[in-house]
Amino acid sequence: MHIRRAIACVSLLLLTPPVMPAQQPARQPTSATQAPTRDSSYIDANGTAHITRVVPVPQDLSPEAQKFIGEIVPDEAPPESLAERRSQMEQWATKANAEWSKLCPNKIENTTIAGVSVRIVTPDNMPADNRDRILINLHGGGFNADSGSYAESIPIAGYTGIKVVAVLYRLAPEHPFPAPVDDAVAVYKELLKTYKPDHIVIYGTSAGAVITAEVAVKLKQLSLPMPAALGVFSALDSFARMGDSWAMYSLRGLAGHLDPPDTAVHDPYYVSSTDPKDPVLSPIYADLHGLPPTLFVTSERDALLSGTANLHRACLRAGVDARLVVFDALPHAFWYNPDLPESIEANHLMANFFLEHLPK
Repeated sequence: MHIRRAIACVSLLLLTPPVMPAQQPARQPTSATQAPTRDSSYIDANGTAHITRVVPVPQDLSPEAQKFIGEIVPDEAPPESLAERRSQMEQWATKANAEWSKLCPNKIENTTIAGVSVRIVTPDNMPADNRDRILINLHGGGFNADSGSYAESIPIAGYTGIKVVAVLYRLAPEHPFPAPVDDAVAVYKELLKTYKPDHIVIYGTSAGAVITAEVAVKLKQLSLPMPAALGVFSALDSFARMGDSWAMYSLRGLAGHLDPPDTAVHDPYYVSSTDPKDPVLSPIYADLHGLPPTLFVTSERDALLSGTANLHRACLRAGVDARLVVFDALPHAFWYNPDLPESIEANHLMANFFLEHLPK
């Protein structure tokens, strides 16, 4: 993912992996007097749109969500180093663990499966009938950090009443593709020794959503049994090209810094020497026939709205039972935020889909 698009805001902490110099001069954000006050649109000879839009806060959002998307985030921010980013992720993870655990009490164990570090989240008062079911989470964090292993696993464990194994896969740039896929496949193969494949679900957000789709394609290549269902929550469909939403939104939606898109390989630190059109790396180029039922979730101001929608359509073309839910106005992976009613709704939606496709 292009390093200039990184934003300093840590409230979402998601997909962009900015490996950058530690010291950069601060840039001045756009002021109120400099901001456009009317809509404009110019289409150049190449078809590129140069636009300004005045977009009010939708009044049908919850008051919490209206406040959330109305937060002032500078559109010019100094870049951060990888070390700074990872440090911020750790702080965020501690907070997410505490806040989500208040809503969904649990027990957490850090261990290894098949030599891969994992975090096992067991919901309090887990029903006995759920002991033969397991959910595998592949967290977000731009492939180079862990922003979601708590925020993605604790609520889903709580709302399904099923144990979640959060795979703490190896991170780029030290361990580029296919290391995270290999780690996830190794954990899945080991769990197959204890759980039936139709008692397993694999899901992830952002970078983890990408890896979820990559793992599904890899399992098909390896002729391994498919899990009961997949959850692909805000995903990139291809590293060779970026969709329309990437040019329109930052990870904070209409707030935060945004560079004009370019044609460079997306996220070179994860891609490394792999062909960007490799069918495992970029599942949009894979044969998706035979994938299990898949829930896609995104939001209208998500930088990865296009990627999620494109991958959903590709699954439909392949005959997959694929469903797409788009939340209005909210930014990338808003469901990390336990303070939003829409976040609670999204997590229940995900949990109910998994329960629907696991044996009774």
